Amino acid sequence: STANAPEDDAPNRYSRTERTTYSRYSRDANSSGSSLPSNTLEKRIEELERELAKERQENARLIKMAQDKEELIGKLKEEIDLLNR
Repeated sequence: STANAPEDDAPNRYSRTERTTYSRYSRDANSSGSSLPSNTLEKRIEELERELAKERQENARLIKMAQDKEELIGKLKEEIDLLNR
């Protein structure tokens, strides 16, 4: 059950990251001394959002892989116990 704890925390972690990223770019776009035009910042945000989506997908894949391996380990332990009896 402890293997599921990081998974439960993942959505909260991502939403904080998104908020932090968004607020940072919003401040940059609203500051009078900003050297980048707002459309450049919007493109950068879109690029980062695509990258974040890819990373989330990879993270979900790795979590699933880890769960599958934990399940296999459990089954193999049960089989070892049966063979030892």
